Amino acid sequence: MLNTTQTRTTFKWGKGAALALALTFGMALAGCGNNAGSNAAANAAAASNGGNNASSNTAAASASASTDTDSSSNTTAASTDKKLTVYSAGPEGLATKLIEGYEAKTGVKVEMFQGTTGKILARMEAEKSNPVADVVILASLPSAQGLKDEGLTLPYPEAVNADKLNPDWSDADGNYFSTSASALGIAYNTKLVKTPPTSWEDLTKPEFKDQVNIPDPSLSGSALDFMTGYLSVKGDSGWSLFENFKKNGVAMAGANQEALDPVITGAKGVVAAAVDYMTYSSKAKGEPVDIVYPKDGTVISPRPAAILKSTQHEANAKAFIDYLLSDEAQKMVTDAYLLPGRTDIKADNRANLDEIPQFKVDWDYMNKNGADITEKFTQMFK
Repeated sequence: MLNTTQTRTTFKWGKGAALALALTFGMALAGCGNNAGSNAAANAAAASNGGNNASSNTAAASASASTDTDSSSNTTAASTDKKLTVYSAGPEGLATKLIEGYEAKTGVKVEMFQGTTGKILARMEAEKSNPVADVVILASLPSAQGLKDEGLTLPYPEAVNADKLNPDWSDADGNYFSTSASALGIAYNTKLVKTPPTSWEDLTKPEFKDQVNIPDPSLSGSALDFMTGYLSVKGDSGWSLFENFKKNGVAMAGANQEALDPVITGAKGVVAAAVDYMTYSSKAKGEPVDIVYPKDGTVISPRPAAILKSTQHEANAKAFIDYLLSDEAQKMVTDAYLLPGRTDIKADNRANLDEIPQFKVDWDYMNKNGADITEKFTQMFK
């Protein structure tokens, strides 16, 4: 059970991406809002999470004493309380491996809630009077910016290997660390689509009529990153692309995996703003899918990790951040087909950052306008 004197934090989600995602699930999860135990929190989340199950990691890891350090990563020594609660968006397999690796290095027992960025933010909102999470890993940089802006993060500028991170993806003061990233592309069924599209506008052509899914930005932080990033570059005129998508029968189809699954089965031909690591993973399993990055540019969606100011396990949380930035953890990231957060590490199973055409996005615009863009987009595609 968490200490009953735990710091009480008031959330004041602004007009940014955090609000856009959190409000989607806030009412659904409100009944879980005052849960004081991390086990109960994870179990309650499992009931509300549907296809994105929460999981309490059960790996038995007693390998190292709390004073041990990782010779390759210099992981900060964890404290003697041996507890940590992590809310993680992103590949469940990767999250589990990272938890197991950290537990083995430190002997700390981790409780994990696995869900989309939207569900994590909503859970935090529901728990605002009695915070549970120590560390959050999100799939949207503007959402982490929102946490920082509201004073909810604990800076850790001395994190090991933080100086090797992509500076555009992480906070200079150590409020969040993007330890991985994905790129948004156009995923397609290779049996149905013989000539892959090469631009976003291609998806408005007659040959793609009623064949395209796009993830719901209220459920997918990365989809919201794409929409806000695209509009930060194109301005209000950029809405014409989404209007033409709608006219051509593009369907808003749940979170990222829900949008991709019909393309894997052949019920649809294409996903716009597809998360690339999911496509690479499915392709590696023999599914008839592939991905292209439009020549006109796309958005990279960093995946930031942050320590929450309300943590009751600060030393353990800092050791976890150090582990995420270690050589060992970054290898796990690339094995999961994600872009590594560290600039000195390259992936050998996917396109690297310098091979992907990118928009020069305005992250401040994305953070400030996320809620309004989500509302307008979802109304447009209802």
